Amino acid sequence: MRITDIREKTVSIASRIANAYIDFSKMTCSVVAVVTDVVRDGKPVVGFGFNSNGRYGQGALMRDRFIDRVLSAAPQTLVDHERSNLDPFAIWKALMTNEKPGGHGERSVAVGTIDMAVWDAVAKIEGKPLYRLLADRYRDGVFDDKVWVYAAGGYYYPGKDHAKLQDEMRGYLDRGYRVVKMKIGGASLDEDLRRIDAVLQVVGEGRNLAVDANGRFDLPTALAYGKALESYGLFWYEEAGDPLDYALQAELAQAYPAPLATGENLFSHQDARNLLRYGGMRPERDWLQFDCALSYGLVEYLRTLDAMKELGWSSRRVVPHGGHQMSLNIAAGLHLGGNESYPDVFQPFGGFADGIRVESGYVGLPDVPGVGFEAKAALHDVMRPLAQ
Repeated sequence: MRITDIREKTVSIASRIANAYIDFSKMTCSVVAVVTDVVRDGKPVVGFGFNSNGRYGQGALMRDRFIDRVLSAAPQTLVDHERSNLDPFAIWKALMTNEKPGGHGERSVAVGTIDMAVWDAVAKIEGKPLYRLLADRYRDGVFDDKVWVYAAGGYYYPGKDHAKLQDEMRGYLDRGYRVVKMKIGGASLDEDLRRIDAVLQVVGEGRNLAVDANGRFDLPTALAYGKALESYGLFWYEEAGDPLDYALQAELAQAYPAPLATGENLFSHQDARNLLRYGGMRPERDWLQFDCALSYGLVEYLRTLDAMKELGWSSRRVVPHGGHQMSLNIAAGLHLGGNESYPDVFQPFGGFADGIRVESGYVGLPDVPGVGFEAKAALHDVMRPLAQ
Protein backbone atom coordinates (compact mmCIF):
# COMPACT_ATOMS: atom_id res chain seq x y z
CA MET A 1 0.00 0.00 0.00
CA ARG A 2 1.44 3.35 -0.98
CA ILE A 3 0.80 6.82 -2.32
CA THR A 4 1.84 6.85 -5.96
CA ASP A 5 1.40 10.55 -6.68
CA ILE A 6 0.21 13.87 -5.24
CA ARG A 7 -1.12 16.37 -7.77
CA GLU A 8 -2.12 20.02 -7.39
CA LYS A 9 -3.80 22.56 -9.60
CA THR A 10 -4.61 26.16 -8.82
CA VAL A 11 -8.07 27.39 -9.77
CA SER A 12 -9.71 30.79 -9.59
CA ILE A 13 -12.49 31.59 -7.13
CA ALA A 14 -12.40 35.29 -8.01
CA SER A 15 -15.44 37.48 -7.47
CA ARG A 16 -16.27 41.17 -6.98
CA ILE A 17 -17.13 40.78 -3.31
CA ALA A 18 -15.12 42.29 -0.47
CA ASN A 19 -14.98 42.17 3.29
CA ALA A 20 -13.54 44.83 5.60
CA TYR A 21 -9.96 43.86 4.76
CA ILE A 22 -9.64 42.28 1.32
CA ASP A 23 -11.43 41.89 -1.95
CA PHE A 24 -11.67 38.57 -3.75
CA SER A 25 -11.01 39.79 -7.28
CA LYS A 26 -7.85 37.65 -7.60
CA MET A 27 -8.55 34.89 -5.10
CA THR A 28 -7.30 31.41 -5.96
CA CYS A 29 -7.60 27.95 -4.45
CA SER A 30 -5.47 24.80 -4.56
CA VAL A 31 -7.11 21.50 -5.46
CA VAL A 32 -5.13 18.38 -4.56
CA ALA A 33 -5.38 14.70 -5.44
CA VAL A 34 -3.57 11.99 -3.44
CA VAL A 35 -3.37 8.94 -5.70
CA THR A 36 -2.90 5.51 -4.11
CA ASP A 37 -2.29 1.98 -5.40
CA VAL A 38 -5.32 0.70 -3.48
CA VAL A 39 -8.05 -0.43 -5.86
CA ARG A 40 -11.76 -0.13 -5.16
CA ASP A 41 -14.42 -0.87 -7.79
CA GLY A 42 -11.69 -1.45 -10.34
CA LYS A 43 -10.05 1.97 -9.92
CA PRO A 44 -7.23 3.34 -7.75
CA VAL A 45 -8.46 5.15 -4.67
CA VAL A 46 -7.87 8.90 -4.98
CA GLY A 47 -8.32 11.33 -2.11
CA PHE A 48 -9.19 14.95 -2.86
CA GLY A 49 -8.73 18.18 -0.95
CA PHE A 50 -8.80 21.96 -1.33
CA ASN A 51 -7.98 24.95 0.82
CA SER A 52 -10.58 27.27 2.29
CA ASN A 53 -11.43 30.65 0.86
CA GLY A 54 -9.52 33.71 1.99
CA ARG A 55 -6.08 32.12 1.60
CA TYR A 56 -4.59 31.80 -1.86
CA GLY A 57 -3.61 28.57 -3.60
CA GLN A 58 -0.43 26.98 -2.28
CA GLY A 59 0.84 25.01 -5.27
CA ALA A 60 4.34 26.48 -5.18
CA LEU A 61 4.89 25.51 -1.55
CA MET A 62 3.53 22.03 -2.16
CA ARG A 63 5.80 21.39 -5.11
CA ASP A 64 8.87 23.01 -3.58
CA ARG A 65 8.70 21.24 -0.21
CA PHE A 66 5.81 19.11 0.85
CA ILE A 67 4.84 16.72 -1.93
CA ASP A 68 8.32 15.30 -2.41
CA ARG A 69 8.68 14.54 1.30
CA VAL A 70 5.76 12.14 1.14
CA LEU A 71 6.69 10.57 -2.18
CA SER A 72 10.29 10.10 -1.04
CA ALA A 73 9.37 8.43 2.25
CA ALA A 74 9.60 4.64 2.52
CA PRO A 75 6.02 3.51 1.75
CA GLN A 76 5.82 1.15 4.73
CA THR A 77 6.45 4.06 7.12
CA LEU A 78 3.23 5.75 5.95
CA VAL A 79 0.96 2.76 6.58
CA ASP A 80 -1.27 2.03 9.57
CA HIS A 81 -0.56 -1.70 9.60
CA GLU A 82 -3.18 -2.53 12.24
CA ARG A 83 -5.94 -1.02 10.12
CA SER A 84 -4.45 -1.93 6.70
CA ASN A 85 -4.78 1.69 5.68
CA LEU A 86 -2.72 4.80 5.19
CA ASP A 87 -1.64 6.53 8.39
CA PRO A 88 -2.55 10.25 8.33
CA PHE A 89 -0.34 10.95 11.34
CA ALA A 90 2.74 9.37 9.76
CA ILE A 91 2.05 11.22 6.50
CA TRP A 92 1.67 14.48 8.41
CA LYS A 93 5.01 13.84 10.12
CA ALA A 94 6.62 13.31 6.72
CA LEU A 95 5.10 16.53 5.41
CA MET A 96 6.55 18.47 8.34
CA THR A 97 10.07 17.00 8.19
CA ASN A 98 12.70 19.76 8.54
CA GLU A 99 10.11 22.42 9.39
CA LYS A 100 10.97 24.63 12.36
CA PRO A 101 8.43 25.25 15.13
CA GLY A 102 6.39 28.43 14.80
CA GLY A 103 5.83 30.35 11.63
CA HIS A 104 2.27 29.12 11.24
CA GLY A 105 1.56 30.97 8.01
CA GLU A 106 1.03 29.80 4.47
CA ARG A 107 2.64 26.40 5.03
CA SER A 108 -0.26 25.50 7.31
CA VAL A 109 -2.56 25.89 4.31
CA ALA A 110 -0.39 23.74 2.05
CA VAL A 111 -0.17 20.96 4.63
CA GLY A 112 -3.86 21.26 5.55
CA THR A 113 -4.94 20.85 1.94
CA ILE A 114 -2.86 17.71 1.43
CA ASP A 115 -4.04 16.38 4.79
CA MET A 116 -7.67 16.77 3.68
CA ALA A 117 -6.96 14.64 0.61
CA VAL A 118 -5.22 12.02 2.76
CA TRP A 119 -8.22 11.65 5.07
CA ASP A 120 -10.54 11.45 2.06
CA ALA A 121 -8.42 8.55 0.77
CA VAL A 122 -8.28 6.87 4.19
CA ALA A 123 -12.07 6.94 4.55
CA LYS A 124 -12.53 5.64 0.99
CA ILE A 125 -10.10 2.78 1.63
CA GLU A 126 -12.10 1.90 4.74
CA GLY A 127 -15.34 2.24 2.79
CA LYS A 128 -16.93 4.73 5.19
CA PRO A 129 -18.03 8.35 5.15
CA LEU A 130 -15.36 10.35 6.97
CA TYR A 131 -17.74 11.40 9.75
CA ARG A 132 -18.45 7.75 10.55
CA LEU A 133 -14.76 6.87 10.49
CA LEU A 134 -14.00 9.72 12.92
CA ALA A 135 -16.86 8.73 15.21
CA ASP A 136 -15.70 5.11 15.22
CA ARG A 137 -12.10 6.05 16.03
CA TYR A 138 -12.65 8.84 18.53
CA ARG A 139 -16.25 8.77 19.87
CA ASP A 140 -17.20 5.09 20.23
CA GLY A 141 -19.21 5.30 17.02
CA VAL A 142 -21.44 8.19 18.13
CA PHE A 143 -21.96 10.91 15.49
CA ASP A 144 -24.47 13.66 14.73
CA ASP A 145 -26.75 12.77 11.83
CA LYS A 146 -27.36 16.45 11.19
CA VAL A 147 -25.28 19.57 11.79
CA TRP A 148 -26.37 23.12 12.58
CA VAL A 149 -25.28 25.58 9.88
CA TYR A 150 -25.56 29.31 9.31
CA ALA A 151 -25.48 31.21 6.02
CA ALA A 152 -22.45 33.46 5.57
CA GLY A 153 -22.73 36.38 3.19
CA GLY A 154 -23.50 40.07 3.43
CA TYR A 155 -20.31 41.05 1.60
CA TYR A 156 -19.69 44.49 0.20
CA TYR A 157 -19.68 44.88 -3.57
CA PRO A 158 -20.32 47.72 -6.01
CA GLY A 159 -23.95 48.69 -6.30
CA LYS A 160 -25.16 46.55 -3.40
CA ASP A 161 -27.70 48.72 -1.60
CA HIS A 162 -29.77 47.85 1.44
CA ALA A 163 -32.56 46.35 -0.68
CA LYS A 164 -30.15 43.93 -2.35
CA LEU A 165 -28.67 43.02 1.01
CA GLN A 166 -32.17 42.27 2.27
CA ASP A 167 -32.94 40.16 -0.79
CA GLU A 168 -29.78 38.13 -0.17
CA MET A 169 -30.70 37.42 3.43
CA ARG A 170 -34.30 36.65 2.53
CA GLY A 171 -32.98 34.07 0.08
CA TYR A 172 -31.07 32.32 2.86
CA LEU A 173 -34.15 32.10 5.03
CA ASP A 174 -36.13 30.72 2.10
CA ARG A 175 -33.54 27.94 1.76
CA GLY A 176 -33.95 26.83 5.37
CA TYR A 177 -31.31 28.79 7.28
CA ARG A 178 -32.28 30.40 10.57
CA VAL A 179 -29.08 32.35 11.34
CA VAL A 180 -27.26 34.53 8.80
CA LYS A 181 -24.01 36.45 8.90
CA MET A 182 -22.99 39.76 7.32
CA LYS A 183 -19.80 41.76 7.00
CA ILE A 184 -19.08 44.95 8.92
CA GLY A 185 -16.07 47.25 9.06
CA GLY A 186 -15.92 48.04 5.36
CA ALA A 187 -18.07 51.14 5.84
CA SER A 188 -18.52 53.70 8.59
CA LEU A 189 -20.07 52.68 11.89
CA ASP A 190 -23.22 54.65 11.08
CA GLU A 191 -23.59 52.99 7.68
CA ASP A 192 -22.93 49.54 9.11
CA LEU A 193 -25.65 50.11 11.70
CA ARG A 194 -28.06 51.07 8.91
CA ARG A 195 -27.10 47.86 7.08
CA ILE A 196 -27.69 45.84 10.26
CA ASP A 197 -31.10 47.49 10.77
CA ALA A 198 -32.01 46.62 7.17
CA VAL A 199 -31.09 42.96 7.67
CA LEU A 200 -32.96 42.76 10.97
CA GLN A 201 -36.11 43.82 9.13
CA VAL A 202 -35.78 40.51 7.26
CA VAL A 203 -34.41 38.08 9.87
CA GLY A 204 -36.22 39.50 12.90
CA GLU A 205 -34.41 39.24 16.21
CA GLY A 206 -30.73 39.94 16.71
CA ARG A 207 -30.14 36.33 17.74
CA ASN A 208 -30.68 35.43 14.07
CA LEU A 209 -27.79 37.62 12.89
CA ALA A 210 -24.00 37.42 13.32
CA VAL A 211 -21.59 40.14 12.18
CA ASP A 212 -17.97 39.77 11.07
CA ALA A 213 -15.31 42.53 11.00
CA ASN A 214 -12.55 40.27 9.58
CA GLY A 215 -9.95 41.60 12.00
CA ARG A 216 -10.21 45.19 10.79
CA PHE A 217 -10.50 47.18 14.00
CA ASP A 218 -8.03 48.67 16.43
CA LEU A 219 -9.07 48.62 20.08
CA PRO A 220 -11.00 51.94 20.18
CA THR A 221 -12.94 51.01 17.04
CA ALA A 222 -13.64 47.49 18.30
CA LEU A 223 -15.00 48.91 21.53
CA ALA A 224 -17.06 51.57 19.74
CA TYR A 225 -18.68 48.92 17.55
CA GLY A 226 -19.22 46.74 20.59
CA LYS A 227 -21.03 49.51 22.42
CA ALA A 228 -23.22 50.18 19.39
CA LEU A 229 -23.97 46.48 18.82
CA GLU A 230 -24.71 45.55 22.42
CA SER A 231 -28.39 46.42 22.31
CA TYR A 232 -29.05 44.21 19.28
CA GLY A 233 -28.43 40.92 21.10
CA LEU A 234 -26.60 39.47 18.10
CA PHE A 235 -25.75 35.80 17.67
CA TRP A 236 -22.08 36.84 17.71
CA TYR A 237 -19.64 39.67 17.00
CA GLU A 238 -16.78 38.11 15.05
CA GLU A 239 -13.05 38.83 14.75
CA ALA A 240 -13.09 42.47 15.73
CA GLY A 241 -9.28 42.87 15.75
CA ASP A 242 -6.14 41.23 14.50
CA PRO A 243 -6.39 37.49 15.21
CA LEU A 244 -3.14 37.49 17.22
CA ASP A 245 -4.01 40.54 19.32
CA TYR A 246 -5.15 38.61 22.36
CA ALA A 247 -5.02 41.73 24.54
CA LEU A 248 -7.55 43.47 22.28
CA GLN A 249 -9.79 40.41 22.36
CA ALA A 250 -9.56 40.20 26.14
CA GLU A 251 -10.43 43.86 26.64
CA LEU A 252 -13.34 43.59 24.23
CA ALA A 253 -14.64 40.57 26.14
CA GLN A 254 -14.57 42.63 29.35
CA ALA A 255 -16.66 45.37 27.74
CA TYR A 256 -19.01 43.40 25.47
CA PRO A 257 -21.41 41.05 27.28
CA ALA A 258 -22.85 39.25 24.27
CA PRO A 259 -21.15 36.36 22.41
CA LEU A 260 -17.88 36.88 20.55
CA ALA A 261 -16.35 34.64 17.88
CA THR A 262 -12.85 34.30 16.47
CA GLY A 263 -10.18 31.77 15.50
CA GLU A 264 -10.45 31.26 11.75
CA ASN A 265 -7.03 32.87 11.22
CA LEU A 266 -5.21 30.85 13.87
CA PHE A 267 -3.32 28.00 12.27
CA SER A 268 -1.95 25.78 15.04
CA HIS A 269 -2.96 24.24 18.33
CA GLN A 270 -0.37 26.46 20.05
CA ASP A 271 -2.03 29.64 18.77
CA ALA A 272 -5.46 28.29 19.65
CA ARG A 273 -4.25 27.52 23.17
CA ASN A 274 -2.83 31.02 23.54
CA LEU A 275 -6.15 32.53 22.47
CA LEU A 276 -7.93 30.56 25.19
CA ARG A 277 -5.28 31.39 27.78
CA TYR A 278 -4.88 35.11 27.08
CA GLY A 279 -7.74 36.30 24.84
CA GLY A 280 -10.44 36.57 27.48
CA MET A 281 -12.69 34.12 25.63
CA ARG A 282 -15.59 32.84 27.72
CA PRO A 283 -16.29 29.09 27.37
CA GLU A 284 -19.94 29.35 28.32
CA ARG A 285 -20.70 32.08 25.79
CA ASP A 286 -18.17 32.55 22.99
CA TRP A 287 -17.48 30.66 19.76
CA LEU A 288 -14.30 29.33 18.14
CA GLN A 289 -13.89 29.07 14.36
CA PHE A 290 -10.70 27.12 13.67
CA ASP A 291 -10.60 25.80 10.10
CA CYS A 292 -8.77 22.51 9.57
CA ALA A 293 -8.03 23.24 5.89
CA LEU A 294 -6.09 26.36 6.90
CA SER A 295 -4.45 24.98 10.04
CA TYR A 296 -2.37 21.94 9.06
CA GLY A 297 -5.38 19.70 8.59
CA LEU A 298 -7.29 17.24 10.73
CA VAL A 299 -4.19 15.77 12.39
CA GLU A 300 -3.46 19.17 13.93
CA TYR A 301 -7.17 19.84 14.52
CA LEU A 302 -7.32 16.87 16.86
CA ARG A 303 -4.51 18.46 18.87
CA THR A 304 -6.45 21.72 18.95
CA LEU A 305 -9.54 19.95 20.29
CA ASP A 306 -7.38 18.31 22.97
CA ALA A 307 -5.95 21.72 23.95
CA MET A 308 -9.47 23.10 24.24
CA LYS A 309 -10.56 20.23 26.46
CA GLU A 310 -7.58 20.74 28.76
CA LEU A 311 -8.62 24.37 29.19
CA GLY A 312 -12.23 23.56 30.00
CA TRP A 313 -13.82 24.15 26.61
CA SER A 314 -16.49 21.95 25.06
CA SER A 315 -16.07 20.92 21.43
CA ARG A 316 -19.65 22.16 20.99
CA ARG A 317 -18.30 25.74 21.11
CA VAL A 318 -16.48 25.18 17.79
CA VAL A 319 -18.18 26.23 14.56
CA PRO A 320 -15.49 26.01 11.86
CA HIS A 321 -14.89 28.65 9.23
CA GLY A 322 -14.86 27.67 5.57
CA GLY A 323 -18.27 26.33 4.70
CA HIS A 324 -16.91 23.13 3.20
CA GLN A 325 -17.61 19.41 3.39
CA MET A 326 -14.45 18.56 5.33
CA SER A 327 -15.46 20.72 8.28
CA LEU A 328 -19.00 19.35 8.05
CA ASN A 329 -17.66 15.80 8.45
CA ILE A 330 -15.54 16.86 11.40
CA ALA A 331 -18.51 18.60 13.01
CA ALA A 332 -20.69 15.50 12.66
CA GLY A 333 -18.01 12.99 13.65
CA LEU A 334 -16.27 14.87 16.46
CA HIS A 335 -19.21 16.54 18.27
CA LEU A 336 -18.65 20.15 17.15
CA GLY A 337 -21.26 22.88 17.45
CA GLY A 338 -21.99 23.44 13.77
CA ASN A 339 -20.48 24.65 10.53
CA GLU A 340 -20.34 27.75 8.38
CA SER A 341 -22.09 27.65 5.01
CA TYR A 342 -21.64 29.70 1.82
CA PRO A 343 -24.81 29.18 -0.20
CA ASP A 344 -23.96 31.69 -2.94
CA VAL A 345 -20.23 32.45 -2.97
CA PHE A 346 -16.95 30.55 -3.50
CA GLN A 347 -18.64 28.01 -5.71
CA PRO A 348 -18.29 25.14 -6.39
CA PHE A 349 -16.22 24.77 -3.20
CA GLY A 350 -18.78 26.23 -0.83
CA GLY A 351 -21.88 24.30 0.09
CA PHE A 352 -22.65 20.67 0.67
CA ALA A 353 -23.76 17.54 -1.20
CA ASP A 354 -26.31 17.81 -3.97
CA GLY A 355 -29.88 17.09 -2.98
CA ILE A 356 -29.35 17.65 0.75
CA ARG A 357 -31.54 20.48 1.92
CA VAL A 358 -31.11 22.80 4.87
CA GLU A 359 -34.04 22.21 7.19
CA SER A 360 -34.67 24.56 10.12
CA GLY A 361 -30.99 25.46 10.17
CA TYR A 362 -29.64 21.90 10.00
CA VAL A 363 -28.07 19.89 7.19
CA GLY A 364 -27.40 16.18 6.77
CA LEU A 365 -24.48 14.38 5.15
CA PRO A 366 -24.33 11.89 2.29
CA ASP A 367 -23.76 8.21 3.03
CA VAL A 368 -20.82 7.84 0.61
CA PRO A 369 -17.21 6.88 1.37
CA GLY A 370 -14.77 9.70 2.05
CA VAL A 371 -15.50 13.39 2.52
CA GLY A 372 -18.32 13.24 0.00
CA PHE A 373 -16.92 15.31 -2.86
CA GLU A 374 -18.33 12.87 -5.40
CA ALA A 375 -21.82 13.76 -4.13
CA LYS A 376 -21.35 17.39 -5.20
CA ALA A 377 -21.24 17.18 -8.98
CA ALA A 378 -19.91 20.64 -9.82
CA LEU A 379 -17.04 20.26 -7.36
CA HIS A 380 -16.23 16.73 -8.49
CA ASP A 381 -16.03 18.02 -12.07
CA VAL A 382 -13.17 20.28 -10.95
CA MET A 383 -11.41 17.51 -9.03
CA ARG A 384 -11.88 14.55 -11.36
CA PRO A 385 -9.26 15.55 -13.98
CA LEU A 386 -6.53 15.36 -11.32
CA ALA A 387 -7.27 11.66 -10.89
CA GLN A 388 -6.81 10.82 -14.57
